Amino acid sequence: APAIAAGRTGSDGSSVWPSVIKTNLVVQGRRRAMGNRADITVRGASPQDAEAVSALLEASYPSLMALGYEPTLFARALPLLTKANPMLLSSCTWYVVEALDAEDRLVGCVGWARQRPDVPNEPVDPVLGHIRHFATHPNWTRRGIGRALFDRCVADARAAGVCTFECYSSIGAEGFYRALGFSTVEPMKLALAENLAIPGVRMLCEFAQRSP
Repeated sequence: APAIAAGRTGSDGSSVWPSVIKTNLVVQGRRRAMGNRADITVRGASPQDAEAVSALLEASYPSLMALGYEPTLFARALPLLTKANPMLLSSCTWYVVEALDAEDRLVGCVGWARQRPDVPNEPVDPVLGHIRHFATHPNWTRRGIGRALFDRCVADARAAGVCTFECYSSIGAEGFYRALGFSTVEPMKLALAENLAIPGVRMLCEFAQRSP
């Protein structure tokens, strides 16, 4: 939260996908500065996107993630939440969205990983994936970008043998994840650093694996 093309499987069993995957989406909803249709590019992220991803997170999270948090605590957490994660950018299962003629270079991002963010060194569950760093630019919400990104993640994960997504949602994003098909499991603390944690919600979404 505050979460396809043909690919191949790497030596560790994870999916390895082409670095650039493009699709044209018909974006629904009210347009602020464009017409009723926009050409949207969904592509695999790379380390070169770090600055632009951080800028997207900095634009998105202060307004879309703050709901439900004490302002002083959220202000402490924000610099950690809005920093692009190099491991995700290099994972081949994390995506960004570009919109033609948009003022902002990136308007959405999300991906998934096999490792749990709070215990990355523990053995992975081969049928479980974890949604990571979901964000949409506040000028581009309610236009189908989040759904398009999530559907791409599901297709990617299903092809890799995953059938369940887990996410650690912020308080304000619980409804958004429910709309995507997630169910609430339990409240939790999102540990961001030593002596710094914010309330969150652990959620799960099950989907059928791809047929053999």
